[in-house]
Amino acid sequence: MIKSEGALLGAEAARRLSQLGRFDISPGLSDAEFGRIEEEFGFEFSDDHRAFLAAGLPIGRPSGQGRVSPRWPDWRNGDSDELRDRLAWPVDGVLFDVEENGFWSEDWGAKPGAPADALVLARAHLAEVPKMVPVCSHRYLPAGRGTYGHPVLSMYQTDIIYYGADLIDYVHQEFGGPKPDRQGEACAHQAAIPFWRDLVS
Repeated sequence: MIKSEGALLGAEAARRLSQLGRFDISPGLSDAEFGRIEEEFGFEFSDDHRAFLAAGLPIGRPSGQGRVSPRWPDWRNGDSDELRDRLAWPVDGVLFDVEENGFWSEDWGAKPGAPADALVLARAHLAEVPKMVPVCSHRYLPAGRGTYGHPVLSMYQTDIIYYGADLIDYVHQEFGGPKPDRQGEACAHQAAIPFWRDLVS
């Protein structure tokens, strides 16, 4: 594992999640598994997300949720199509709002008059935005080796909010446990993911 601030951040987030005792956690992903996943799905995990999953792979459901789909992506044994759907969720949500709710980013220029043309153009622009990777349920971090400390975003179509200043804070905000003992300044400068930052409310 890379010895960096990002790796330390991810390992600490994993430690805090494990201490809560609310999930089954299987052994962390190996370098070979990361390589297979990143090749198959066409992205690289950020350093903190990678370290989080290397420390342990959460596989259980939160207590009291009954029979629902697992919230954590199963990068080791999960169905490839389901994982692709989860990776496509952020872009698919924006496309839904383009088609059904009239969403249009001013950065895309003039909106075509024909809805089908607008959808084609939106899809082309969205192919260029940073790829978002599911952490749990519809909470996401941006992909990107060599990056870390980004906020975790809750993403539902174009309704996007911060759900943690970084991965450590996300574990606290989503699942409880001790509040991180820091101000969060270190990650504030990285809270600027192109395109997605403009949708955060």
